[in-house]
Amino acid sequence: MLLVSILNPVVSHKSCDFPAVFNLGDSNSDTGGYASAFTPPTSPYGDTYFHMPARRFSDGRLIIDFIAEAFGLPFINAYLDSVGTNFSHGINFATAASTIRLPISVIPNGGFSPFYLGFQYSQFEQFKVRSQMIRKQGGLLASLMPKEEYFSKALYTFDIGQNDLGEGFFSNLTIQEVNASIPDIINKFSANIKNIYNLGARFFWVHNTGPIGCLPYVLIAFASAEKDPAGCLKPYNEVAQYFNLKLQESIAQLRNEFPSAAFTYVDIYSVKYSLFAEPQKHGFELPLVTCCGYGGEYNYSTAVLCGGTITVNGTEIFVGSCDDPSVRVVWDGIHFTEAANKFIFDQISTGSFSDPAVPLKQACQS
Repeated sequence: MLLVSILNPVVSHKSCDFPAVFNLGDSNSDTGGYASAFTPPTSPYGDTYFHMPARRFSDGRLIIDFIAEAFGLPFINAYLDSVGTNFSHGINFATAASTIRLPISVIPNGGFSPFYLGFQYSQFEQFKVRSQMIRKQGGLLASLMPKEEYFSKALYTFDIGQNDLGEGFFSNLTIQEVNASIPDIINKFSANIKNIYNLGARFFWVHNTGPIGCLPYVLIAFASAEKDPAGCLKPYNEVAQYFNLKLQESIAQLRNEFPSAAFTYVDIYSVKYSLFAEPQKHGFELPLVTCCGYGGEYNYSTAVLCGGTITVNGTEIFVGSCDDPSVRVVWDGIHFTEAANKFIFDQISTGSFSDPAVPLKQACQS
C-alpha cells in the first residue's frame, strides 16, 4: 500500500470558517449533475438516508455531503440542476463519469461524461462572473448566490481521476500504457488547479484515487488478473497507486509555487483499501460483494444494474438493495455505500491521512 508521508505538522489548532464549499469531480462526489444532464438514478438509490432517489450514486450521503455537514453548511447543489437550487454556500460541478482529460468518447456515443475537469473549470469561471451580476441586481435570486468574498474564503474540494484510469483499462490499453498516460493526466489536473487559483481560490482539499482493483465492475472485467490477499486486482491497484504518487508530487509542486495557498493531499486510497483488507475490524462484511446488484461471485453484472429489472425463468426480478447496507462497502458495483462513505469521511477528516497532517477543519492553514 502507498503510505502518505506527513511532511508539515500542524502548528495552530484554530478551526477554519469556510462559508462555502466548491466541488469538482466525478460520481464519487456528484450530487445531481449527471442526473440533471442525463438519466437520474432510481430507487433504491438514496433510500437509506433520503428515503427517495437523491440524484447521488449511493444509497445515501456521499463524502462531500459529510464535508458540508462538518461546516454546518447545507448539502451542495449541482451546477447543472436548474430546479430549486441554492448556491449561496457552494456549488458542485462534479458529474458521474467525468474525467480529468477530455475522454475519447462521451455520452451518448460512449460511457464518459462530456463535463470533464476542464469543462468544470469553465463552468466555475462563468459562475463566478454571472453569480455576482445576479447579486448586484438584488431580489430573491441574489440571495441564492454566494457573496463575492466567499470565492477566496471557500474550501475547494476535488475527487477525480478514477475514470481516467478506467477509460484506459476499458479501451484495452495495457497496464504499462495506462501508467504511461498518468503524467499527462496529472499535468492536466495541475493546470486546472492553477486556473482555479488564478480566479481567487486559496484553500484546496484534494482526494487521491481509490483502489479501483477492488471494485466489482473492474473485478469481473479483468478476472484473470493477479489478486492480492484482499481479493483485489493487484496490477490495477498498482496503477492507482502510481497515479496517487504523481498526484502527491504535483500537489507538493503547487504548494511551492503558490505559498499563499493551502493545499491538502488526502490519501483516501488507504482508507478505502482498509475496508477491503480488514472489513470486520471496521464493522463491515462481504466487502467485494455488491449490495445492490445481481449475479455472480460479486453480485454484479453489466447486463442489469442496481434499480433495473431482469427476467429469469419467466419471472421478472427487480434488482434492489441488500438487507443491510449499513454493513456493506460497495453499493452498486462501482460506488460506495453511505456507511462506507461515512467511515471514510470520519478517517480522513482527522488529518491522519493528509499531507500536510491537517484535519479538515484546519484546511485553511498553509
